[in-house]
Amino acid sequence: MKTVHFAMIGAGTAGLATAILLARQGHQITIFEQVDELCPVGAGLLLQPAGLAVFEHLGVLDHTLKLGAKVTGLEGQLPNKRLLVNSHYHQAGSNFYGIGIHRATLCHVLTEKLAEYANQITWCMGHSIDQVEERHNEVRLVGSYQQQSFDTCFDAVLIANGARSQLRPKAWVKVDQAYPWGAAWSIVPECTVLDPKILHQFYDRSKIMMGVLPTGAIPSAPQQRLSSIFWSLPTSQLSTFLQDEQAKQHWLKQVSLRWPDVANWLEQLLLSEQHQPQWLSAQYRDVVMSQYGQGRIGVIGDAAHAMSPQLGQGANMALLDAWAFSQSLQIAQKNQQIDWTILWQQYHQHRRSSTQFYQFLSRLLTPLYQSDHWWAGGLRDLVFPWLYQIPYFRKEMAITISGLKTGMFQQMSYQQIAAYQHNQNVLIENNQSLPEYD
Repeated sequence: MKTVHFAMIGAGTAGLATAILLARQGHQITIFEQVDELCPVGAGLLLQPAGLAVFEHLGVLDHTLKLGAKVTGLEGQLPNKRLLVNSHYHQAGSNFYGIGIHRATLCHVLTEKLAEYANQITWCMGHSIDQVEERHNEVRLVGSYQQQSFDTCFDAVLIANGARSQLRPKAWVKVDQAYPWGAAWSIVPECTVLDPKILHQFYDRSKIMMGVLPTGAIPSAPQQRLSSIFWSLPTSQLSTFLQDEQAKQHWLKQVSLRWPDVANWLEQLLLSEQHQPQWLSAQYRDVVMSQYGQGRIGVIGDAAHAMSPQLGQGANMALLDAWAFSQSLQIAQKNQQIDWTILWQQYHQHRRSSTQFYQFLSRLLTPLYQSDHWWAGGLRDLVFPWLYQIPYFRKEMAITISGLKTGMFQQMSYQQIAAYQHNQNVLIENNQSLPEYD
């Protein structure tokens, strides 16, 4: 078929993964990124089985396993040492796991794979896009580079520039608002007082939440294993977190009263001159759209469906977007041309139900973990331990965390997402039974 020239706005997880898959299909991609150099900020994230299925499809899973940290489950502890959350991937599939990974490592893995298609990729770093306009059989981009304006056209454009995107069509946006709570994050040497294969969380009502995530290593220092720490805070307090010694001591006291072993470890970190934590702020948005694409313009990743991190699905949903778009594109090819209407019909059919499910659940759970509601934490602490006594609930929660749900009673197949056939033309049905993987 005729080669399509795509413009990809944004070089995050969604943009890079989609670019790989489009290049593999023989298309040309020009990547526009606002920063001059890719330097991913932030701490670690958790790749769920859904995201790992896409990584296997991309051919980068083995490389990721070498640098990431295999995670077998999630445990959430209350001050009385009782487990509020006790979810393990084997409850969804005997060979299921997650991978904790540094954002820089994730970017490295994807850009290294993208380099295999160098002849089909054009990088436009330091380019700002101000306007996206579809006309006739092309899409016009207007922007600036080094204080000079440019005006160019492409066959199609995918907007993947994050939750705060100003380029997504406003008519498609139903909700776009900031969450009142965020988190302070830091990357530190691997925590030795906790199980290194578990994402550990600690809660006290809805006002205190802390997490320790195994994070693997970065490519430049593969021997140094890392952990990510996060501490939940209202966004108005993020800029002043641990700003002086008094604030550090107050924080350590809060942790020590509830989880003394973790507090002792944190105190050693704060006293270490060699490994002094550098804290970053993470702020979250709720973005809901009526559609993700029309004509020759599409929106993917956080730009299309940002949510709170309660279910740890951000990067995984971005990866599923990439996979679903490439599958839909293959189906939409007719007589050496692309039927854009069919493409978006297929894409929406596959991604809408899953996205709606996770956004709804994330919105429902967020006040129970991050809010000023006096009742929220108490209700959660009363209900959740009881629910986790039910085998069916444990399994369904494990599948939910795995990122494979498309609704209350439906789920995607890991194996069918992971499979790659050169001439594959069939979009995967979303009601398959959940397979296992090694």
